[in-house]
Amino acid sequence: MRVGTAAAAGYLALQGGKAAWALRTARAVPGPRVPARSESARVVVAQPILSGDPGLEDALRDNLLALDGVRFVWLVDEDDPEGRAVAERLAAQAAQAVPAGATRIEVVTCPVTPERTNPKLAKLQVALDGCADDEVLLALDDDTRLPAASLGALLDGLERATIATGLPGYLRGATPWAALVDQFVDANAATTYLTLPPVTINGMTWAMRVDDLRALGGFAPIAHALTDDLALARLVLGSGGSICQTAAPQWITTTVDGPRHYVALMHRWMLFATLLLRRQPPATAAAITVLHGLHPTLLAIVLGDAVRRRRPLGALAVLAARGFLLRSLQRRIHGRVLHRPVASVVAELVQPLHLVHGAVRPTIRWRTRTYRVRADDDFRDA
Repeated sequence: MRVGTAAAAGYLALQGGKAAWALRTARAVPGPRVPARSESARVVVAQPILSGDPGLEDALRDNLLALDGVRFVWLVDEDDPEGRAVAERLAAQAAQAVPAGATRIEVVTCPVTPERTNPKLAKLQVALDGCADDEVLLALDDDTRLPAASLGALLDGLERATIATGLPGYLRGATPWAALVDQFVDANAATTYLTLPPVTINGMTWAMRVDDLRALGGFAPIAHALTDDLALARLVLGSGGSICQTAAPQWITTTVDGPRHYVALMHRWMLFATLLLRRQPPATAAAITVLHGLHPTLLAIVLGDAVRRRRPLGALAVLAARGFLLRSLQRRIHGRVLHRPVASVVAELVQPLHLVHGAVRPTIRWRTRTYRVRADDDFRDA
């Protein structure tokens, strides 16, 4: 069997197996449902806010419209007047537009985060301090839209686990660089989060009962961790708790305006991925590497062999099967097709380059700060 043929067979078997596994898991976890008003009333949606993304105001407004009855806590930095202005403007508009008590909004100004402290976790601690023990804290990134039906799935997930998290789905971006980001996420989200038992959470959206979170010490034990999602997952699992990974989507829109922004974003994600792998036992790290790191190499071998032999039909058949698999999986899990063929293939082929970049360059640009990273709990301003 030629190398290209073997790579094609291995690629389709690996991707098909992961897709089937993801669908099986999706059927076993809580599905989307719109929660009752009484359930929503005990949910506190905490959103750390930072200005700079043109889509910020639209994302916040969409959540206001979708999540009727919850309490929003918008956490803005004292040195971010633009972010505070956006939050206060929307809060004023919402107060006039909705019936009294339907949606509650608090705009909270947070002090500047000290060095070697995770700024997102510092803000979430402020929100947690204002919660009642019988409430649910739902952390939601400021570029993420949470449908009401996905909120219901998260609440159902808390009936069977300590923490519940959702499935990211990127909406179509406006630039070719944004397309590479959204296709990277949309092609891998379901088969990453819904295959192996969860070792981390989707940090863009997660929910936890306040009394459970306080029993773990709140965010203080992990305040100095760079990767808040991995640190919180380790805190929960290390205490004997469990994670419910739902298949309910949350929708993300991130402005990626050029190649430097794209490379910086992918570099940060891949550096975080290497930090996750370092924390895993050898068998788990090997399984993650094979299931989620091998397929770009196999696809590159397939395409390279087709170019070398000048016989493209086999490679085209693999790409067609790949597209069909992704479209079918997205339709079943996300409820819509997110696949963009060219951008999706390019995004997959360059994954190994981003992974190497993340492994060899320990300095990242995150929000308004630049950090030099030695370990998940050892980072400082660069």
